[in-house]
Amino acid sequence: MEHWDLTTLSVEPHRPQILQSARGEGRAIAIHLPAGDSLKDHEVHERAYLTVVDGEVEVDAGETVSAGPGALFVFDPKERHEVRATSDARLLLVLAPWPGDGHPGSRD
Repeated sequence: MEHWDLTTLSVEPHRPQILQSARGEGRAIAIHLPAGDSLKDHEVHERAYLTVVDGEVEVDAGETVSAGPGALFVFDPKERHEVRATSDARLLLVLAPWPGDGHPGSRD
């Protein structure tokens, strides 16, 4: 078993930390997004599960939702979205399956 305390995990801004990754299964990534910064409009090949661990964010995927600790967002593969930190934010991103169809290195 592996485990982490996401409320105290030290992650540098702009340097996401891969916590766990298993080909064909999923990838868990801890992100520190400083206030005012964003994950610009983008898409990923996998289904993305984004949890706000600490702080406040605005998520835009056609509609804008403000959220704080405990919020969970689920994005379909290739669904465009943007995440903006309105205060320093700790996020957990889970991508599954990893890598998704069409991702460089996937077995298309």
